[in-house]
Amino acid sequence: MTSRKDYRKENKQGSKFLIIGGVVAIVAIAAGVFGYNAYKREQAAAYARNQKQIAFNKTHFNPNVSIYGVKVGKLTVSQATKKVLAKAKNKLVYKDGKITSVRDTKLTTISQNTVESYFKKQYTQLPTTQVYSYKNMALNAGKNKLKKVAAASVTYNVGGKTFNLSAKDYLTQVSYYSGSLHYDNISKLTAKLEAMDKEVKTLGKSYKFKTPTGSTITVTNQSYGWGIWTASAKSAILKSYENGTKTIDGKKHIYGDGYTTQGLGYGKSNNGLGNSYVVVSIASQDMWIVVNGKVAVTVSDVVTGTENKGDNATPKGVWYIMYKEEGATLKGQNDDGSSYASKVSYWMPFTLSGCGLHDASWRTDWSSTAYLEGGSHGCVNIRPSEIKSVWNAVKVHMPVIVY
Repeated sequence: MTSRKDYRKENKQGSKFLIIGGVVAIVAIAAGVFGYNAYKREQAAAYARNQKQIAFNKTHFNPNVSIYGVKVGKLTVSQATKKVLAKAKNKLVYKDGKITSVRDTKLTTISQNTVESYFKKQYTQLPTTQVYSYKNMALNAGKNKLKKVAAASVTYNVGGKTFNLSAKDYLTQVSYYSGSLHYDNISKLTAKLEAMDKEVKTLGKSYKFKTPTGSTITVTNQSYGWGIWTASAKSAILKSYENGTKTIDGKKHIYGDGYTTQGLGYGKSNNGLGNSYVVVSIASQDMWIVVNGKVAVTVSDVVTGTENKGDNATPKGVWYIMYKEEGATLKGQNDDGSSYASKVSYWMPFTLSGCGLHDASWRTDWSSTAYLEGGSHGCVNIRPSEIKSVWNAVKVHMPVIVY
């Protein structure tokens, strides 16, 4: 049986345990409350950080973003645009067989709208470590074009001759920017075309010619003939380099002299004269019109330009009928400075200086020596009674051989 003394002792110990338990409970409750509050504070801080990051990402690129090789991570669209404009390479240059990327300060590399489009593509609500790289696709395309051009070659056929033109031999420097190829230095190609022109052109060419009388003479093309139109040929060659055309017909790129700029006589036989032409002999004062290889009209008493006075002699060489006109008035100056205006029924000029075939109703001296002292101002005078047959036989651009 428990004594009263022991009972009081046990009672004291129980109270002690109760007090300790109460304290522990209070501490536990306090710790729980503190921990909960700390958790809530951390949650609130994390939420605030997230909101800050979300707000930042609405206006700034993710950390690992590059545009045209320039890092723009954590920059705004405006800041990124300025940085790309200041640092990105925007031009390709082909030189000495190599293609290099360079930056040209005169060129606009990118627009802010394009940077804005890249921003939208990479946008995430919260920052990400994912790598985004936006390349200059235009320059990539340009590199392929430059490679294609540098490896190109074209065969140029002109005047019965063939020229093989390899791009690597004639393109010194080519650039690519703003979506197009730009030929910075093609002086070698220009020089080659000029050399080709000298080799094949017929303008200024001298050759043997058999007259209707059977004699052989040497004549020189003056306005008649053709040459390589360098600018047109150059453009065609460069275009062929770009599109892969293998051959060029040089006939499409020739020029002429005088009244028409189109080349005359290209591809024709008989040194380009063909088989229809006008022949004028100053020595004998005869004229023949050959049509399809046969003499169709003979005029044996023409009068050419005054030979022994002033500069009125009919110019020798190979010319061509520039045009035909009925009812013309020929105007000019006499040797004494006075002016003249002569009406003619048929006018067929063959030089830009005003020499041509025409009737001369005012002329009375039709002798074979009239041209020595009393000839024309350079034209070939024809009797009115004979002019119609000449008019009918002569065609525009028909060669005129004066010897």
